[in-house]
Order: sequence, then structure tokens, then C-alpha cells
Amino acid sequence: MVELLVRLPEELRHAERDDWRALGAIIGDAFQDDPVSRWIFGGKRAMPGTFGRQARHLYLQRGICHLAGDSGATMWLLPDADKSISLFGMLDIGWHMARTAGIAAVRRGMAAEAEMTRKRPDAPHAYLFTIGVRPHARGTGLGHRLLAPMLDACDRAGLPAYLENSNPRNHSFYAGHGFEHMEHFAPAPGAPPLEAMWRVPR
Repeated sequence: MVELLVRLPEELRHAERDDWRALGAIIGDAFQDDPVSRWIFGGKRAMPGTFGRQARHLYLQRGICHLAGDSGATMWLLPDADKSISLFGMLDIGWHMARTAGIAAVRRGMAAEAEMTRKRPDAPHAYLFTIGVRPHARGTGLGHRLLAPMLDACDRAGLPAYLENSNPRNHSFYAGHGFEHMEHFAPAPGAPPLEAMWRVPR
């Protein structure tokens, strides 16, 4: 079992189970103009509730989530984490998406998740599902401060990290933190491309 010692600065804290709405609100706001998220959801209305429910049913239960007040958040999974979501969780996420974005959004989301899972590397790694900074806090270095504690912990443990970059504008940000391009792939037919990126521990 992989365990990481994550040292957080004062402005960050570990998210708790009842923080799922806060996580969803931050990530939904941060991703409102994200190409892949816009393609899946067809707009921003469904994003906060869907991201929040993903946090509730998976990342807060079996992952590592950090909050920077109401301005930024991350969600991670470690290599040995059970990535399955309960039937209740799947129904909760699917019903919310169908109600707020339509059944076609549910189909697009399921197709994208299946392809992302298929493409994920087999080698053990820390998986960065999402990092988000609200628009008002961009350009302040908060993204770096959110990412640094987990990457430092990965370095100390000798653990690689992996992510799918869903916005080309963010390539230089991730590259500046040691993530290297692996490939571009479409998460579903007609979708904007995702960039698979891998980070070797320093």
C-alpha cells in the first residue's frame, strides 16, 4: 500500500467528506471554459454538481483532496486506490447529469471515462484527476502552491504522477512542474483532444 507524507502550507487543507459541494463549486467554476468539459456537459450548469458528486463518491473516500479556501482545489488518487464507484454513486452522478445537462451528456461522459481509463498507464502512479483555480485567483501562483505538496511527496516516495490535460493553454503549466507529453488522444468521437502527461519523480 502506497502512503504519502504530504506537508501542506497554512493556506491549504485536506478536504473532508462534507466538503464535496465546495470541491464541486470550485472545480466547476474553474472548468467552465475547459474544452473537454464543455463538450461533455454542453455548458457549465451541470459541472459543479457532477464534479462534487465525483468527489463525494470517489476522491474524498479513497483519494487525496486539497482545498485553498474557496479559491482552488485538487483531487488525486494513489496507485492502490479502488477506482470503482458504488451503484448508488453512479446513479447519483448520472441522474444529476441527465437532469441538468441531458442524457446525451451522460453518454458522452461515460464514453470519455471509458477511454481515459483504457489509456491510463499500467505502471503505478499518482493520478491527478483535477486541479482548479477560480478565475479571480488566477495569476497568483495558487496553482503552483496547490500542486507542489503532492509532487514533493511523490518525489520523496519515488512515485511517478500522471494526468490528462484537457486544455492546451495549460501545457506549459504542467510542463513547468515536470510533466512530459506522452500523446494526444480523443476521449470520444468528436471530442476535443486530451493530452496524456507523465512525471518522473525527481
